[in-house]
Amino acid sequence: MPPDMYDAIILGAGAAGLMCAAAAGQRGRRILLVDHADAAGKKILISGGGRCNFTNTGTAPDRFLSANPHFAKSALGRYTPADFLALVERHGIAWHEKTLGQLFCDGSARQIVAMLLGECELGGVELALSTPVGDVDHDGTHFALSLPWRTVSAPRLVIATGGPSIPKLGATGFAYDLARRFGLKVVEPRPALVPLVLGADEALFRTLSGVAAEVVARAGKTRFREAALFTHRGLSGPAILQVSSYWRPREPIAIDFAPDTATGWLAAAKRAHPRSTLRRQLARHLPDRLAEALADRLALPAELANTPDRALDQAERRLADWPFAPTGTEGYAKAEVTVGGISTADLSSQTLEARRVPGLHAIGEAVDVTGWLGGYNFQWAWASGWAAGQAL
Repeated sequence: MPPDMYDAIILGAGAAGLMCAAAAGQRGRRILLVDHADAAGKKILISGGGRCNFTNTGTAPDRFLSANPHFAKSALGRYTPADFLALVERHGIAWHEKTLGQLFCDGSARQIVAMLLGECELGGVELALSTPVGDVDHDGTHFALSLPWRTVSAPRLVIATGGPSIPKLGATGFAYDLARRFGLKVVEPRPALVPLVLGADEALFRTLSGVAAEVVARAGKTRFREAALFTHRGLSGPAILQVSSYWRPREPIAIDFAPDTATGWLAAAKRAHPRSTLRRQLARHLPDRLAEALADRLALPAELANTPDRALDQAERRLADWPFAPTGTEGYAKAEVTVGGISTADLSSQTLEARRVPGLHAIGEAVDVTGWLGGYNFQWAWASGWAAGQAL
């Protein structure tokens, strides 16, 4: 039997794949959207606590990690947060803005999935769920794919199957295997936006499980001011998830536990409140249990009056840059996204098409472009999906 012919086949019915299919379908292309999962948009459904942090008004190229920091500029510049927000509003989906430019649905993330499926339907997209992909062949002009019960073919193939983060949703490294098969390089993938694990020597801090505080977390020269959360395994919370994308094994991270204090604040407290203690001063800025743990570690005399200014200055510097040595991360099971992926050196920034394999495109999380926490990765999915959709 001859294969069923399409203008393009898109692998992966996540955020990027749905956007790409809708954009291409509405341009009159005959599109087949394939996914091995039994439902579209599974990552969308669990995002933002079920309310989907669907974009960020602060989207800019410098909020993405990539071996080529300029690669994302073209797609992000041509499909902006305002463009996606206009689509959301056109579908009558109520939304609100949280801190740091994060936009969420008032209702449910299901509304975003329904919107994207509706846009695909408008474009006549054929959706094949619960459909694993077998062999993928290329004769120089067409890609032929073996699916259960049939073979399909198209001059264009889009890899939109994401990275291996959150395997319980069916995530795999399929995108990388397929890319390598066609000679594309893959930048070493690793878990990102992921909690960090501390070793036994920092077990004191694990007794603080459940305690959170606003801090400045640092990995190398990169800093984020948000909440950090102590867990039974180590560190989490937005500030930690952010720096985790920049952290490398065997490197330390550091936390400023008192970001709103001025230089010399402990010596000034000593003069103003000589009978006070370090723990009491820390408790003005931090939760009691955390203040107590830090004071115990610093082990200064009971009252500030009995503590030399030099010792207070040393304590202040430690509190402003408290080192931790993570032993690892909680892995892909807890990672929101993946850093690394299909090398941008092999792709056009305009069309997301492989330079040496005409007709092959890669979009979304499968590509070596990873955003900060807060809706940036969805915006990359929309923008890269739309850009590829214009080229199919």
